[in-house]
Amino acid sequence: MTALTEGSMAPEIDLPTDGGGNFLLSDMRGEKVLVYFYPKDDTSGCTKESCSFNENLKSLERLGCAVVGISKDSVKSHDKFKAKYNLQFVLASDENSDVCERYGVWAQKSMYGRKYMGIERTTFLIDEHGKIARIWNKVKVDGHTEEVLEALKELKKAA
Repeated sequence: MTALTEGSMAPEIDLPTDGGGNFLLSDMRGEKVLVYFYPKDDTSGCTKESCSFNENLKSLERLGCAVVGISKDSVKSHDKFKAKYNLQFVLASDENSDVCERYGVWAQKSMYGRKYMGIERTTFLIDEHGKIARIWNKVKVDGHTEEVLEALKELKKAA
C-alpha cells in the first residue's frame, strides 16, 4: 500500500457512527473535513484531543470544516465517550481497521519495550474536492488544534 500524500485523493470512508448513523466521506464533497484517527475512547490523550476539537468546533465550522474522529472502538463505546464529554461531532467506528489500513495509520507501536499493532495518532485535512490538503503524523495533542486552525486559515487565504 502506498503511503498517502498531500494532494492525493483521500480514500473513501464508509463507517458506522455513534447514534446508529453512517459516515460516508464522499457525501462531504463541497466542504472540508478534518478526519482524525485516535487510539482509544476515554483515554487521557484521546480525550484531551477530542475535547480540544470540540471546544474549537465553532471556529473550525466557521472555516468551513467538519470534524470526524475515527478509532477501532465500537459504536457503543463511541456513544458513551461522546455523551460523557458532550462531543458535538461524529465518531466513526473502524472495528476491523480497514479504513485505518487504507489511511496508513494502523502501525506497529511500542510501549515499555512491548511491540503491538495500534492506531498511530494522525490527522488528515481533506479539501472540498476530496483531496488530502494536509497530513499531521504522530500528532502531539498539545497545540494540535491550533495547528489545524492555522492550516485552515492558510487554505482560506490561498483560495
